[in-house]
Amino acid sequence: MKAGIFDPYLDTLGGGERYSMTVAYCLAKKGWQVEVFWDDRGMGKRLEERLGIDLRKIKFVPNIFKEKFFKKQQLMKRYDLLFFLSDGSIPFLFAKKNLLHFQVPFHDVGGKKPLNRIKLRKIDAVICNSRFTKKFIDKEYGVKSKVIYPPVAVKEFKPGEKKNIILSVGRFSRLMQSKRQDVLIDVFRQMSEELKDWQLILAGGTDVGKDEAFDKLKKKAKNLPVKIIENSPFSELKKLYAQAKIFWTAAGFGVDENQKPERVEQFGIVTVEAMAAGCVPVVINKGGQPEIVNHNQNGLLWNSQKELIKQTLKVIKDEKLRERLAQAAQKRAQDFSQAHFCQEIKELTR
Repeated sequence: MKAGIFDPYLDTLGGGERYSMTVAYCLAKKGWQVEVFWDDRGMGKRLEERLGIDLRKIKFVPNIFKEKFFKKQQLMKRYDLLFFLSDGSIPFLFAKKNLLHFQVPFHDVGGKKPLNRIKLRKIDAVICNSRFTKKFIDKEYGVKSKVIYPPVAVKEFKPGEKKNIILSVGRFSRLMQSKRQDVLIDVFRQMSEELKDWQLILAGGTDVGKDEAFDKLKKKAKNLPVKIIENSPFSELKKLYAQAKIFWTAAGFGVDENQKPERVEQFGIVTVEAMAAGCVPVVINKGGQPEIVNHNQNGLLWNSQKELIKQTLKVIKDEKLRERLAQAAQKRAQDFSQAHFCQEIKELTR
């Protein structure tokens, strides 16, 4: 059996790339011959190093989607399966089985145009990364998509000796999905009198050259027990997760998720990583976060800064509650394991 995979954003090495390359890994593990369409043959090694996924059995071949229509059509017919990560467009796919994946809740892009409807006739399944994304994709394109949650390397994260640390992980950037670390610093400042022996740690990658927003973030944190860690290696990140008692995220704060769904977290991989390490998630009630965290069962959700303060103090002041939520969070994280993901992909490709 031969499979082909195309991700137009492969060189960004982000969450969508982890998703598509894990599909490649899962198929290869089951004996498929897997090819990734990308002109740079060195991309496989870079993906392995950044994502930690075993791609030794995966072959990187020239991008057939650059070819003219009829040649591309003939080349695609050689495959038993094609997996295509959409950039909002619908491709013509001609394998025996064709899977189209959406990472972003595209809207107002003319999804129901006649040509798209014709293309969708050749698509065997449309896959989304969350129910949140599905809601927009189904409406925009007139489809009934299937949700397969992103794979998370939950086995890599274990709880350690817990300290009085609140951790947030997310890129320091003003790009489409702002993680709103500024809100977290403001809230921590408001709580400083009650959290005298606590520390807030913000860890994440920085864009090349950085920007004024990042400098403002550092100034905002000045004179507070707030530590900002840039471009932390994976080994250091695992230690932070292991030590932290509480995990915060404010991604999408202040955004109307119905009007601008692309500006909130469509899933929340770092939330799952934190939960696997026994951190209690106290996360914003937006996007895909409520699909991961069941309020009062394996974490807490919030809608306002006042609620974030209230929910955080509830965990801090009740150690039995913290331990119960932490244990439940660890258990919940296993639902998003790579093994679970591979099983769903296997069932879809039968």
